[in-house]
Order: sequence, then structure tokens, then C-alpha cells
Amino acid sequence: MNPRQQSGTRQADELVQLIIDGAVARISINRAAKRNALSDALIGALQSTFDQLPASVRAVVLAGEGDHFCAGLDLGEMRERETAEAMHHSRMWHAAFERVQFGRAPVIVVLRGAVVGGGLELASAAHIRVAETSAFYALPEGQRGLFVGGGGSVRISRLIGVAAMTDLMLTGRVLDAREGHRLGVSQYLVEPGQGMEKALELAHKVAGNAPMTNYAVMHVLPRIADQSIQDGMITESLMAAVAVSDPDTRGRLLAFLDHKANKVQFKA
Repeated sequence: MNPRQQSGTRQADELVQLIIDGAVARISINRAAKRNALSDALIGALQSTFDQLPASVRAVVLAGEGDHFCAGLDLGEMRERETAEAMHHSRMWHAAFERVQFGRAPVIVVLRGAVVGGGLELASAAHIRVAETSAFYALPEGQRGLFVGGGGSVRISRLIGVAAMTDLMLTGRVLDAREGHRLGVSQYLVEPGQGMEKALELAHKVAGNAPMTNYAVMHVLPRIADQSIQDGMITESLMAAVAVSDPDTRGRLLAFLDHKANKVQFKA
């Protein structure tokens, strides 16, 4: 496969760039002139790109072209919608972002500049978030008479807590990268220009994991978190049994027992 394979449709080529390098795919939102604002066409292109990732992809790095990750909804597309139509529009965003959270491979997202509104909703659907110190976060929907519609009430509230999300939406408060990091938006905080390097480093580590383990972390762990304690325990036992019986896992365990695998070490 060409290591710089572009995504299949013309629309996706214009709005979303896809580069595949071995087991790692790099997906970039390509609307830098609009601070990568989310249009309906871009939402569709993202969903199509994640849907069509080849089976060889084991990890994804998601970023935005230019100085910003994503400034949220393209207000140029705002128009009056009847209630039912507005619900369907929100569900379209849900479907696209679910391809990120529950897709083929874990997603590491690079956050820089504006991560606002729908951009923060998209970032919260990823599995690992690497923020550059230029990143800033906001949910301005409250000042515009809107409510989040891309899954933010579920995902962002789980990242930073309901109280912090309430503050952002009611007051229009803007968090800088360090404030967001302390609240839990990002797991890694790096200097400007270092986000992609760090994300690719992490992606290659993730791609080296057993596929069954990655699947369990992506698809099963968040569902366990939503279950009761006892339901979560039985689901964990079932998933642990599936993972340990996987041939790939057996090979890794044998390598560890034969002292052929690296031990866990802490580096200050």
C-alpha cells in the first residue's frame, strides 16, 4: 500500500487528508482558512474516512491543518431547523463521532489553538489527547442560545466533570492548555510544534499492542464504566477470558516468561 494513500472520495480529499504509514494512519482536518470549522460536508467526510480505514491500520493520529485543531460548528451553515430536523442533525454528528470512539483503531488527537464547541466534542471522542500549550478550550453554545449536539454532554462531562462543563457553558469561560490539562482534557501537554511528534510516538506504541487488548480498551472499558459494579465485574471477567485465550496474547506471555519482553520501568 502506498504510504501516503489519500482517502477514497473526492469530498474527503478536499476536506480530510489521510496518510497511511504502515500500521499508523494520520487523518487531518483540512479547512485551515476556516480554523477547521465543522461543516456538514466535513462531518460526512470524517465519518467516511474512519469507516474506510484499511484493516492494516492499528492506530490513528487525528489533527487539524494550520494553527488550530477545530473551532467548532461552521456558523455559516447555521439555519432555522424544525425540532425533528435538528434532532436528526445532532444524530448525524453522533454517528460520525462514534466512528472515532468505537472505530477500528485507537485514536490519538493533537490539540493546538482553538478547540472550541464541536471541536472539543470531537476531541473528547478520541482515546488519547496530546495538547500543545497553544491550545484553548471553550463551549460558547450557551452564549449563542444553543446546546451541545455532538455528544459533548456525555463525553466532555466525563472528562472534566459536570461542574466544570456547567461553568464553561453558562459563563463562556475559556480554558488555556494548562487549565484544561489539570481538569483532564488532555493526558499529555507539550510545547508548540511538538504535538504531532508525541502523538506519532504514542501511536506506534499503541499499534504494537495485541489487537484484542486494544479492542477491549476501546469498546468494552467505556461500557464497563457505565455499568453497575457487579455487572462491570462480570463483563471484565468475560473480556479478560477472551483476551488471554487470543493466540497473540499467548505468544506475548510466553515471550515475557522467557525474559524476551521488556519489563515495566519508570523513567523520571
